[in-house]
Amino acid sequence: MRVFKKFVGYYKPYRTIFFVDLFCASINSLVDILYPQILRTLGSTLFTRESSVILSKLPLITAGLLLAYLIQTLCTWYVTYRGHIMGARMERDMRRELFDHYERLSFSYYDRSNTGQMMSRLVSDLFDISEMAHHGPENLFISLMKIVGSFIFLFIIQPKLATILLVIVIVMIFSSAAQNRRMRETFMDNRRKIGDINAVLQDSLSGIRIVQAFANESVEEKKFRRGNEAFLASKRENYKAMARFQSSNIFFQGLLYVVTLSAGGYLIAKGEMSPGDLAMYALYIGIFVSPIKVLVELTEMLQKGMSGFRRFLAVIETHPDIVDSPDAVPIRNPQGDIVFDDVNFQYETSDIVLHHLSFTVRSGESIALVGPSGGGKTTICSLIPRFYDTTDGHITIGGQDIKDIQLQSLRNAIGIVQQEVYLFSGSVRENIAYGKVDATDEEIIEAAKKANIHDFIMSLPEGYDTHVGERGARLSGGQKQRISIARIFLKNPPILILDEATSALDNESEAYIQKCLDDLAKGRTTITIAHRLSTIRNAEEILVIDQQGIVERGSHEELMNAGGVYARYYSLST
Repeated sequence: MRVFKKFVGYYKPYRTIFFVDLFCASINSLVDILYPQILRTLGSTLFTRESSVILSKLPLITAGLLLAYLIQTLCTWYVTYRGHIMGARMERDMRRELFDHYERLSFSYYDRSNTGQMMSRLVSDLFDISEMAHHGPENLFISLMKIVGSFIFLFIIQPKLATILLVIVIVMIFSSAAQNRRMRETFMDNRRKIGDINAVLQDSLSGIRIVQAFANESVEEKKFRRGNEAFLASKRENYKAMARFQSSNIFFQGLLYVVTLSAGGYLIAKGEMSPGDLAMYALYIGIFVSPIKVLVELTEMLQKGMSGFRRFLAVIETHPDIVDSPDAVPIRNPQGDIVFDDVNFQYETSDIVLHHLSFTVRSGESIALVGPSGGGKTTICSLIPRFYDTTDGHITIGGQDIKDIQLQSLRNAIGIVQQEVYLFSGSVRENIAYGKVDATDEEIIEAAKKANIHDFIMSLPEGYDTHVGERGARLSGGQKQRISIARIFLKNPPILILDEATSALDNESEAYIQKCLDDLAKGRTTITIAHRLSTIRNAEEILVIDQQGIVERGSHEELMNAGGVYARYYSLST
């Protein structure tokens, strides 16, 4: 019932269309229900009179029926067009809500979730929900109206026979309800399996260069085949449940005709029913058997739609771990000192990464974090923009606890250049402008010049309008990195985080990029993570971090003179 109430809530913006749709559907049903009764009434009244009387009334009756069917035609147009548009708009609203929610979810959600599964929820699940949103209420309303209306006239014609048929329909309903449970389970399993296929597909296609570089196409094919076969097995169980459901309903529908013929013949023999009434019975059974078939198909649609909606709700009802506190305010002094005060942190499924970590980055100071992989360097840099929250302790910027700062304001004050650059599919201009979405062309060009990428961009066939390809596939690593640096120049944040920004580049590109980064760092509070220690010699302070915390700190010269861990790392890297 809770899921149903949630679903009904999405009709609210379109309730006018919804009720007009149901009104038109009721007109369609009414015309179908009344036609046999009109025929029966005319057969026992007008059509028993003289031919002159019949011929005089026939044009009026024909015109009335023609008008009714013209109205039914208009109603069908409305139901088919406007009703489907309503469903499509609801699908759009849900997709927008789901996408917006994905954008707000914290890094921890993405750590444990698969992109393919998320895409499945966003695309295929919502399509089935859209179909259910339109056809579900409409078909249910039409079917129930036809069944109830038909039974009313069946009871009027012959109550005894109608009672027998009603008993059969009730048994049929209980039988269908019992089989529905199994269908619901199989549809939910279908959803999971198609999500698994999407996950394998997304993973394999995104890593196609690695796949082909290792000549492992057969490995990926086997992985995909396993998922594909698992989906087939799930479909097999699903269709088996559907076959039992539909075949049993076909049996009950046939039973209705058999009982009508045998019981009706008996009542005719007893003089309790006329052959004409039995013919009307056959017409009305056809009218309510047809919606029963629709209800059978509707059950499949509802199961698909509701299983998709449950998966949709599972995401929508997942609360982001990182949210603004009720009294969050904009950052007051982004140029202020960054202070880690007795900070502890651990990921959901790992040991503690940071133990009672305390240090200060002075305003405008450049510090570097070095140490072994897994020591917590990247974690430290992820805590400052609140991609994750500390387990214990506090982080302040300019004396203001970052948990009291509005997320957008906090992250606008921080620029991050990472080792693995992500460029969006689009033009060079659009990718640079990601640092400031309302930037002018002059600002974009100025940022590109500062990143030493303007001349290269102008050499491209379409200049700033050149498309970079998926993930920037048409550009080299150094070119992508300079575009990402141009983004930060455009953003112009007071705090800069460089997360191994040159470690994936060759020596020549590294030297070129390093100069860009040095220019970028001027006048900013800068935190650098580096494996190539030669790039951080000019840092004002270097923190050597391992699993135990800060083991050494000082300038390059001080640490080299100390002859400790840093000096050993430096000698190994040169």
